[in-house]
Amino acid sequence: MRHLGWIAGGAAAVLVAAGAITYAVADGDDPGTRAPAADSADAGFARDMAVHHQQAVEMSYIVRDRTRNTEVRRLAYDIAQTQANQRGMLLGWLDLWELPKVSADAPMTWMGMGDMASDKDGSLMPGMATNTEMKRLGTLDGKQAEVFYLQLMTDHHKGGIHMAEGCVEKCTVGVEKRLAQGMVASQQSELDLMAGLLEQRGAKARD
Repeated sequence: MRHLGWIAGGAAAVLVAAGAITYAVADGDDPGTRAPAADSADAGFARDMAVHHQQAVEMSYIVRDRTRNTEVRRLAYDIAQTQANQRGMLLGWLDLWELPKVSADAPMTWMGMGDMASDKDGSLMPGMATNTEMKRLGTLDGKQAEVFYLQLMTDHHKGGIHMAEGCVEKCTVGVEKRLAQGMVASQQSELDLMAGLLEQRGAKARD
């Protein structure tokens, strides 16, 4: 069945996320167990990055079915598992804080960039692919699918790093700040890997 193997892995990721959520509640360097406000950077980052991560997971599932290349499939698997896990943590924190998972505010408002957010063709935040680009990815095969995925994910990671750096600067919940810092480091490493994979295919990131 489509995505069955990855879904099984996702179930394991949920268990890991549950443990991380429990750790967040007991994290001694956070200001007690007080929930942040609904309009805080902590809540805004959790909501926005959960949406951002979901698209990365979707892109990775798509390319998994469009190529047989081991390196790209492994990268896509790692991104899907990591970001599904992190998304579970972010949504779990919102539940624990008893805060809504959606907001009437524009995306990126918590970063002071609400007026810059774009919903053009489904691209809600920096680096997100448009609906048209997602559909195109699903029509490509082999090397073409690999190159387009790597280009889209490069843009996606750059946008994600920008958001995570915003949380490192503005968030107040210690465990969330550390998660954001880990995102910066891991996604920068993946950017370097993707640049090499694009070069191997005679391509480069989009301007």
